[in-house]
Amino acid sequence: MFDQTILQQYARKFESSPSSLPPTLLLTNTETTLTLFDKYPKAIYHFLVLPRILPGSVFTAKDLTNLHTLLAKGRRAEAKTLIEGLKKDTEIVKGMVEKEMVKKHGYKWDVWIGFHAVPSLMHLHLHVISSDLCSPSLKHKRHYNSFHPELGFFLHIDEVLSWFERDSASFDREVISLRQSLQEPLLKEDLECWRCRETFKTLPKLKEHLTREKGAEASRQKKKRKRPEDGRAEEANPDEGEPSSKRQSVTPDAGT
Repeated sequence: MFDQTILQQYARKFESSPSSLPPTLLLTNTETTLTLFDKYPKAIYHFLVLPRILPGSVFTAKDLTNLHTLLAKGRRAEAKTLIEGLKKDTEIVKGMVEKEMVKKHGYKWDVWIGFHAVPSLMHLHLHVISSDLCSPSLKHKRHYNSFHPELGFFLHIDEVLSWFERDSASFDREVISLRQSLQEPLLKEDLECWRCRETFKTLPKLKEHLTREKGAEASRQKKKRKRPEDGRAEEANPDEGEPSSKRQSVTPDAGT
């Protein structure tokens, strides 16, 4: 049984002792956020970006338990500012991932940024995850469905930010929709390839299909990168960052 408060502990611990988080756990940090390797990544690249618990903040650790507790606090403007700050830092991480994709694989593919509507770990965090969803740690239907980009359990960052542009009644409806009783059924939906919509009875069959789909995408993308004048593939910058070169070691998330 994993400790559901571990992210909250990291967010607190870092403030007093930054060196206490090893490089196998911590990818990078800013004055307001930590980016951690997911111990059980559900894709080739999978990171968690979480707000640090800072003294004097308008939000307490309890307020930052998850997206629902943050938005239900009643500090709409401050919540928007916090989420925008998270987005800014996750975009940097996404850029690091994309650079390594090109360097290591010869092309880049989609990287998603979003929240789980009902996370299994306490403390607000954003997922930065590559869209391949190819990983030995993706073992159950709920794992896959929790990251399906259109099912609704995985909330893309821009979608959440769009809630703040709506009137109060509409905003409140979105907050209410984050209740566990409304979200849990989504994790039990049929297994469906997010690319082609083909359905599968078992996760192993879906994962085989996703691997083939990724292979086909790799072939297409590498052809596009060929230089027309000499047919050689573009070379990546050897000095680009390598976020996945470290051993991934942060606690599991949703449904592990």
